[in-house]
Amino acid sequence: MVRLWKTTAAMLAGLSLCAAAQQPAVKIHIDAAHPMGDYKPVWNYFGADEPNYSYAPNGAKLLRELSAIDPATPVYFRPHNLLTTGDGEGSLKWGSTNVYTERPDGSPVYDWTITDRLFDNLKAAHVRPMVEIGFMPEALSPHPEPYRHGFPAKPDVYTGWSYPPKDYAKWRALIVSWVEHLHARYGADVDTWEWEVWNEPDIQYFHGTPAEYFKLYDITTGAVRQVLPHAIVGGPAATGPYPSEKKPFFHDFLEHCARGLNADTGKTGAPLDFISFHPKGSPQFKDGHVTMGLARQLAATDEGMRIVAEFPEYKQTPLILSESDPEGCAACQGPRNGYRNGALYGVSVAEMLARSSELARRRGVNLLGAVTWAFEFEGQPWFAGFRDLATNGVDKPVLNVFRMYGKLGGKLLPVTSTGALTVDEILQHGVTVAPDVNGIATRQGNTVAAVLWNYHDEDVDAAPARLELEVDAIPAKQVQVTQYRMDHDHGNAYTEWLAMGSPQKPTVEQIATLGKVGGLATMEDITVKKTATEPVRLKTSLPRQGVALYLLSW
Repeated sequence: MVRLWKTTAAMLAGLSLCAAAQQPAVKIHIDAAHPMGDYKPVWNYFGADEPNYSYAPNGAKLLRELSAIDPATPVYFRPHNLLTTGDGEGSLKWGSTNVYTERPDGSPVYDWTITDRLFDNLKAAHVRPMVEIGFMPEALSPHPEPYRHGFPAKPDVYTGWSYPPKDYAKWRALIVSWVEHLHARYGADVDTWEWEVWNEPDIQYFHGTPAEYFKLYDITTGAVRQVLPHAIVGGPAATGPYPSEKKPFFHDFLEHCARGLNADTGKTGAPLDFISFHPKGSPQFKDGHVTMGLARQLAATDEGMRIVAEFPEYKQTPLILSESDPEGCAACQGPRNGYRNGALYGVSVAEMLARSSELARRRGVNLLGAVTWAFEFEGQPWFAGFRDLATNGVDKPVLNVFRMYGKLGGKLLPVTSTGALTVDEILQHGVTVAPDVNGIATRQGNTVAAVLWNYHDEDVDAAPARLELEVDAIPAKQVQVTQYRMDHDHGNAYTEWLAMGSPQKPTVEQIATLGKVGGLATMEDITVKKTATEPVRLKTSLPRQGVALYLLSW
């Protein structure tokens, strides 16, 4: 069976190469002489519903891998459920820390054991917390029953934890005590943390009115700032905003922070050191394959940036897309989510990161980061279709895209491609006819790094793109060129797992093979000789849904 699969794959690859030979080459030009300004990495944020998985063995391993992508770029981790009541055992869409309970007389009992374990683990991995302050402890919820949900058997996850506090004084005291403890334990490190109030308060994550969220925001940020006067606080972590829905929540929150009455201080305005919102796509599953919804995701990104730009006082405030994903459910699985096992998820992230930064430059706003809401799930089947970065300790292809982006740095360079779509074309139509064959490039010292992709919304077989890459303004006569690749056949443990027969109990040897194959694959490592004034010219073939990284050093 494995031999037959490989033979069939080879035949299909051969047919695709023949088709590609009949297509005109895509010409990509990188101008290393005229930088566009500093390159700002935004890839370095990750998060998960399940905080307790972060210190499980596979979670701790993954955090170390993320931190190692680029030691010069700090990685942030944003977990839900940091204040949720429970025994500390994670499950899909659930986690808990049990920081707050009450004695029979109503006096508080604080227990930092689990949050200490979580933050200690982040510190050991050299990962910074993005502290999402939530959710409501059971003893402070006005509607505590039911409290722990039973997803996926019971899909209603918005239970007793999703309410504003019944006693704001006790809530405020909890936050003050927690932050005091964290400051005492981690010292000056907490000055680099980001503190975000709640998650998606405009939907069922918060069973309260907008005014109640604004009150929660004021009191919570006031409590944090009481302990840490220079703490980096922000929000509202709202959904979208999608231009077609015309929901006022995000705009009204900014208006409140700028000119509203602060429920904690009684003065005008609330602290806002970063602004967060959640653009998501909308894939469609039909005829056995998925068609991505990148246009919807980017439309929400652009709309959020447009709204922020309406406020002169916030136009340069850092923006964090504190969840930016192809769809809305990381813990869902099944065939419609199978694309998240392979190359399509990776290339869609490459496209999203570059286009989000492009939209920020166009709107004149300050994009700081885009949180990929994907981590890992403990005790789950291999390659089940979760939105995660690794499965049972084996890296998925998407992780190699982050490794590629981690090689970018220095100055952003102009890139032109005859196979590129404009961002307006994508916003209007998606990538549904021609693919987007495009790239992003930087120069740092004597190194040019370029991430190139061949992306299409529809996950169907297609001919690879023939690329002719030209890089100007490299004065050396000898240039070392290394190409790395993530596609169906490279840097892809999922393809290897399928070739093994999809084992749910792989052997030790098979796991070792998957781990090796799952790393960033080197396609070529060559020396190019030229005159000092000539550009570097390279040719390659990039499969549909493939991503390539070129490093040129001299």
